Amino acid sequence: MELVLGFDFGIKRIGIAMGNTLTGQAQPLAVVNAIDNAARFKQIGELIAAWAPARLVVGEPRHPDGAEHEMTLRCRRFANQLHGRFNLPVTLVDERYSSAVINARRGQIIDDQAASIILQQYFDDHANNN
Repeated sequence: MELVLGFDFGIKRIGIAMGNTLTGQAQPLAVVNAIDNAARFKQIGELIAAWAPARLVVGEPRHPDGAEHEMTLRCRRFANQLHGRFNLPVTLVDERYSSAVINARRGQIIDDQAASIILQQYFDDHANNN
């Protein structure tokens, strides 16, 4: 069994979810709401130290037709930074519709729920590949 943390990267906030490969179920964990990279990675580092995941999963946004855009590159950079800082394997997961499936009220912070959907997508894809 592996514990896995999932990330929904955003410029203002980063949603984080957790789950494990035994149950294959993701659940929201936290929202990092820090202004600079040092503070963001400090909070992420604390969560990684507390949960000791075996793998990290990062949502990779794309246009509906699959084309890349500015946030695609930012998310890849974030995934590379996670790998470099924490020396853990990082998997990118297509997140095109993660936020669209959440029924949120205006102003509601849903980043951790979006991270949970991204991580659940990873578990669902991974289960089907075994």
